[in-house]
Amino acid sequence: MTVQNLEFKTEVKQLLDLMIRSLYSHKEIFLRELISNASDAIDRAQYESLTDSDIMENESEWRIQITADKNAGTLTVSENGIGMTKDEIIEALGTIAHSGTKEFLAFLQSKEIKDNPELIGQFGVGFYSSFMVADKVTVLSRRAGLKGQKGIQWESKADGFFNVEEVDKEKKGTDVILHLKEDEKKYLDEWEIRGIVKKYSDYIEHPIVMEVEREKESEIKKGEKVKIREEETLNSRKAIWLKDKSEITESEYNEFYKHISHDFTDPSKIIHFKAEGTSEFTALLFLPTKEPFNIYFKDFKIGPALYVKRVQIMNHCEQLIPPYLRFIKGVVDSSDLPLNISREMLQTNRQVEIINKNITKKILDTLSDMKKNEYDKYLEFYREFGRIVKEGIHYDFSRKEKIADLLLYQSLKKPSDTHITLQEYVDSMKEKQEEIYYITGASRDEAIKSPYLEAFKEKGYDVLIMVDDIDDFIMGNLAEYKGKKLKSVIKGDISLDKTEKAGKREAEKKFRALLELIKHQLKEDVKDVRLSGRLKDTACCLVADEGALDPNMEKLLKAMGQVIPENKRILEINPTHPIFEAMNKVFEKEPKSIVLEEYIRLLYDQALLLEGSKPKDPAAFASAVTRLMLKDVERKGG
Repeated sequence: MTVQNLEFKTEVKQLLDLMIRSLYSHKEIFLRELISNASDAIDRAQYESLTDSDIMENESEWRIQITADKNAGTLTVSENGIGMTKDEIIEALGTIAHSGTKEFLAFLQSKEIKDNPELIGQFGVGFYSSFMVADKVTVLSRRAGLKGQKGIQWESKADGFFNVEEVDKEKKGTDVILHLKEDEKKYLDEWEIRGIVKKYSDYIEHPIVMEVEREKESEIKKGEKVKIREEETLNSRKAIWLKDKSEITESEYNEFYKHISHDFTDPSKIIHFKAEGTSEFTALLFLPTKEPFNIYFKDFKIGPALYVKRVQIMNHCEQLIPPYLRFIKGVVDSSDLPLNISREMLQTNRQVEIINKNITKKILDTLSDMKKNEYDKYLEFYREFGRIVKEGIHYDFSRKEKIADLLLYQSLKKPSDTHITLQEYVDSMKEKQEEIYYITGASRDEAIKSPYLEAFKEKGYDVLIMVDDIDDFIMGNLAEYKGKKLKSVIKGDISLDKTEKAGKREAEKKFRALLELIKHQLKEDVKDVRLSGRLKDTACCLVADEGALDPNMEKLLKAMGQVIPENKRILEINPTHPIFEAMNKVFEKEPKSIVLEEYIRLLYDQALLLEGSKPKDPAAFASAVTRLMLKDVERKGG
């Protein structure tokens, strides 16, 4: 096969440029990433060898080998794992096959990757960190289990291109050869390599070996020292999750977390426990400190690594945790599952269900304990992952109230830097208050200024402020909490003061004819027109039906290309506002007044603006407002 010269995809070029320019203070991570990739390749081969004996190719053990050649100026990381075919090596090293790649690169550029090096590993592009220390990288690989298959050589100088050709390679697996830059030759030093492996990769299950030079006493001439080369294993290979908690230091936990998560920050919380009884398993789980960049993308890898008796079955087992806990990282090691369990079997396996149930309970109990005893730490966690935890109310009906206890909200009566729980809201409800009131909005400031809160402010009712785009959807799933119904202040009818009913009936009688006129003129735009129980200063507002979509959610779904059925709003009129007294007088004198028609249209457009929508005809709206301003100026000037 002749040498093929291929061009990197655009996003790879951008990534290489960012990495080489920006990650100068974290260069040593290149070795961590290469060892981690090597470990993953062996794990995959080990799993496939359970059903395909050809994968091992007569080798006795899995291993990762580091070779430092000071004469050639190269550092090589080799493994005898699964290897790659030509197509696989082009796909793996020539493109970034992730959804959200453009957003990822834009994010790195805007946030400066040197402050967020953890994103490199989290997004699965750690191989390219090699180019921080090497001006050329050569990869030799041969796919395991394919008899007669030749090896493939991939090579690049990070100049926008890479070469691929067939080569002879005796053994399966992959060798990554870094041709180090002149000023990066320190990474050929034994103690430098040993330190990096100890810091980042000590808990890798497979031996990381390196040939080292040692001085020993000669067996021939006593007292004389001779130099010999011998192979040493650099990592402890201890399965940290199987050790007793009392034997593990916090720094050991943290480094293991960084190894499995490709994160640079320490975890927020460590959950290490052993379950015995109907299902025996050990779990070592971590709550991250920062939200991974791609956690909302479809190809985000969910679930802890699954081991059976220390053999890794899969790197991410999504059957072990519910989707609303997808930020959890860690390891689960079962004694009961069969070694040859498949993904299909996992979906219906009773033991997996038991593990999932136990893990979910343990995580929720840990979060509840954090909220109670480490509130500041919990608040930091909630700011990163609260939106995801909320999804549990939709996905996990049986635990929805337990999950609801974990939620935090700002509220109308509390300072902007404080939060309250649903329980605290219920405990402070006014006498005879039967509903938990909430308002949705893009921000706290927007919500606080909303006319929908006018009556609540006047009557002294607290209202929860919800600013996540999914909040109304989640509250619809929760429906009630501790016997109290959840009620959006921008939907349905509001009646805070039962004593005002008589006054409202009088107003309805007084404005009945005007309301009918408004309803007739706006029949194409609104479902109904009625008097409001929530407005005090504002003239009117638009309200959705009780069970209708929240306007913010409606806009979000439309922006995502969803087809949303037409949902006409109800126009609510404030009967105490002077504009209606004035309009009613015009109506009594001249029911078909053109001015009255213009006022009705202006009121509707004003209501649209208040809910965050555009007037139906912005030009006509602006023109009408200008005419009214001109009349007022002329009246005052004359």
